[in-house]
Amino acid sequence: MKILTAYFSAGGYTRSLAKRVAEAAGADLFEIKPVEPYSEADIRWTNPLARCNKEKLGKKEVPIEGRVENFDDYDLILIGFPIWYFTAPNIIESFVKSYDFTGKKVGLFATSGGSDITKAPGTLQPLMKGEIAGAKLFSADANRPEICAWLDTLK
Repeated sequence: MKILTAYFSAGGYTRSLAKRVAEAAGADLFEIKPVEPYSEADIRWTNPLARCNKEKLGKKEVPIEGRVENFDDYDLILIGFPIWYFTAPNIIESFVKSYDFTGKKVGLFATSGGSDITKAPGTLQPLMKGEIAGAKLFSADANRPEICAWLDTLK
């Protein structure tokens, strides 16, 4: 089984987790980066005029830098992100819309300061033809046994 771990990280927590997930899964790693990088002010959700709020509330597409090479070769796609507005950031929606997930299994994983991941599968599933096999909210310092236990549920 060929596995890809694709992730978006705003503050670094999800990046650190994604690297551990990819290592535990024996997966290739792809960072989902916006064409226009986010500044600290852009992700300060407590500011109603912050870019993250304008994107989410305006349901805006977020252009992504680069593409996953040989996406069709992957069987399992692990997608990581921080929770924004109780679901995935718009850049994850843009990523999902950019590829054909037909016949692929998908595992969602996230980090959050207080929200859960329960709304993310329902938001992302309609945008893809693949099967979301599971979703897990991890603490930023999740350990390998916890990650491996979740990965076992996806295979």
